[in-house]
Amino acid sequence: MLTLTYEFKLIPSQEQITIIENMLVVCRKVWNYALRERKDWINSRKCAINYCSLQQEYIISADAHYPNYNVQAANLTKAKKTNPEIKKVNAQVLQQVLKTLERAFNSMKEKGYGFPRLKNKYRMRSFVFPQFKTNPISNDWIKLPQIGLVRMRLSRPMTEGFKLKQVRVVRRASGYFAMLSLQSNVNIPDTPASGYPLGIDIGLDKFLATSDGELIERPKFLAQLHGELKLLQRRFKSKKPGSVNRHKLNQKSSRIHQKISDTRKDFHALTSPSFV
Repeated sequence: MLTLTYEFKLIPSQEQITIIENMLVVCRKVWNYALRERKDWINSRKCAINYCSLQQEYIISADAHYPNYNVQAANLTKAKKTNPEIKKVNAQVLQQVLKTLERAFNSMKEKGYGFPRLKNKYRMRSFVFPQFKTNPISNDWIKLPQIGLVRMRLSRPMTEGFKLKQVRVVRRASGYFAMLSLQSNVNIPDTPASGYPLGIDIGLDKFLATSDGELIERPKFLAQLHGELKLLQRRFKSKKPGSVNRHKLNQKSSRIHQKISDTRKDFHALTSPSFV
């Protein structure tokens, strides 16, 4: 099974932007509620059996099951019948939020990580449509549940013979993007070694060095914009939390960080083919 991921920028209308933002808000609320429910259950099992804490105490029935994915997914189905805000969002999108939380708790137990974090309005930046009955892509348009037909900027052609499995909608500083996961049941044969062998070493002083003695300088994209970031962060500290000016500064800082990330990706994409 071969999986490819394509990323395209979306060009939604103002009405579609409102729908996307509302879906992100509901996903954030479901994440925070489910996370708090799990943490409360765990904390209730830490209480001493002979006395109660003077500061706080979690009173949860002793026969209450741990709120894992199955329990929370069942409760989500019940909540959709009574909560109009949750009812507006695709059920599978919210189930993916609970699945992500389940994976985070499994990683916490297996790898010794800390608890997952509660998300504010800046940290919940994406949601997933896990499956489609038919191909939603037509030319440079994609049809997403509850959002409708959204225009895409097809920066490159997609590989034929692959089936679309899921779409992740991501909000970034420069706009909204769709990450398309495509799969094909193909076997990739082992290609025998041929041609001229070339060794490549990734370093810190230089970006890379080849066995032929070629050195590629390390581009310092962060250093080039560090002064501007430092100025924004200094101004950011003086702004009142929740204010409009603080939000604007946060957006400016996010755009700079995304510019650094994009230039790094572009440099890697342009450098690596010359050695293949």
